[in-house]
Amino acid sequence: MKLRVLVLGAGFGGLELSTILSEAIGTELDLTLIDQHDSFYFGYSKLDVMFGRKQPDTVKISYRNVVKPGVRFRQETITAIDPVAKRVTTSDGTYEADVLVVALGANYDLAATPGLAEGGNEYYSFEGAEKLREVLPRFSQGHAVVGVCSAPFKCPPAPSEAALMLHDYLLKRGVRDACTISLIIPFGLPIPPSPDTSKALLKAFEERHIQFIPQRKVRSLDASRKVVSLDDGSELPYNLFLGIPKHVAPEVVLQSGLAENGWIPVDKANLLTKFPNVYAIGDVTSVGTPKAGVFAEGAAKTAAAAIIAAYKGKENTSAYTGAGSCYIEFGEGKVGRVDVDFFSGPKPFGIHHDPSEMLVVDKDHFGSSRKARWFGL
Repeated sequence: MKLRVLVLGAGFGGLELSTILSEAIGTELDLTLIDQHDSFYFGYSKLDVMFGRKQPDTVKISYRNVVKPGVRFRQETITAIDPVAKRVTTSDGTYEADVLVVALGANYDLAATPGLAEGGNEYYSFEGAEKLREVLPRFSQGHAVVGVCSAPFKCPPAPSEAALMLHDYLLKRGVRDACTISLIIPFGLPIPPSPDTSKALLKAFEERHIQFIPQRKVRSLDASRKVVSLDDGSELPYNLFLGIPKHVAPEVVLQSGLAENGWIPVDKANLLTKFPNVYAIGDVTSVGTPKAGVFAEGAAKTAAAAIIAAYKGKENTSAYTGAGSCYIEFGEGKVGRVDVDFFSGPKPFGIHHDPSEMLVVDKDHFGSSRKARWFGL
């Protein structure tokens, strides 16, 4: 009998899990991968798009390239999830499975920050990054603010990357001296698990005259007064605001009974939810790792191992380590990397790799290897 699997969401987690199950089970697999979008893109490509380094169409990969034994892709919008029956309703029909994997990521709630939608910009959605391609060239003087509106948020290095890349962008246009750049984040350090990476970033901020404002969040924007209000009541002037909006689980997840306190709790060992044979991986969970693609990929490997072991009647010896590597754009054509481990020791720790041109090549390989593995390109 074929193993029926439903995978909701075709991001890092959904793609990796589908690939592993296809490799391990092959024609005995009946896996349906569902996503409302028609294409995939790496999260870091949004920075390339917004700063004009790449065209939007060149960073998207069509899901029609997902051709694997036992796997079929469906572009449909999920409207209901029943974790008890392992039944999913979409815009086009109903699916049932033996195993359900929820990998729907996180959505953005711009309305949670008054004034953001009307008076600011966000670059965490692809549409927001595309819009900034037209906004950024019009900014030539004044105050630029990169600000986090809430935590947790995807890709903790991304706010630092945006500030550093904005510096390079303005410098190249010859207007950097007419502009200030401020970075607001809710942490005491840019990358808390790695003091060395944080030290390198703080040095880069100082060298580029970027004001670093730690342990603060953006509360609201007043477009008429051109001020950003922080959660301690202080204000900051702005002419350009690049925001990281509040992250929330998709509404269909919140209505399913899977979520607690806004996210899906899972067993750290195997990514199982409180419902039998229902797994959750990636940004939609509260597992305790950053919301980033590489950690969703790691979770997918653990969940896939548990699914395969159960199908073959074997003991599962794999456990999620919470380890992953994040690349960080430092500007000036250099990329750094931090290798972080969240669960092996008494507390999370990170190993810093200095920014270099060699790590630019390493980052490119990271993307091309996944593109080949998931899409055969």
